[in-house]
Amino acid sequence: MESKSPHQISAAQSAFSSCQPRFWCGGKPGYVALISAVIISVILMAIVFTLSFTGYFGRFNVLESEFKERGAGLAEACADRALLKLANNPSYTGNETLSIEGNLCTIQPIQSSPPNKIIKTQAVFHDSYTNLRVTVDAATLVIASWEELPSL
Repeated sequence: MESKSPHQISAAQSAFSSCQPRFWCGGKPGYVALISAVIISVILMAIVFTLSFTGYFGRFNVLESEFKERGAGLAEACADRALLKLANNPSYTGNETLSIEGNLCTIQPIQSSPPNKIIKTQAVFHDSYTNLRVTVDAATLVIASWEELPSL
């Protein structure tokens, strides 16, 4: 192994130390630090922007599900009212709009399909539609099926 003279070592050290760190050579100290700060700031702003929009749109999803739940409750109340009217009057034909706590729901004309009767209701709550079809035994009013439909 060959050894270097003290003069060679000191010349290498002075050349090495005059440009340490390397990006300071050329008279622009802090350039890389500045660019790094800008890039990190842009990345953090993108993350914050994405998370804020996720929360913003998530709020609307929760609100729409609340509207759907309220509309479903309204349609079920209408179906219950139709069942009550059928129990009190077996010749009840439906075809009416009811106001329940200021919200409207519609009972469609009741269809007879012996031995059953079919009650269809529709409720709209803030543009959220719920359509129900309830099939009951005409004689006993025992519910055979209770289902939500995409449309009436």
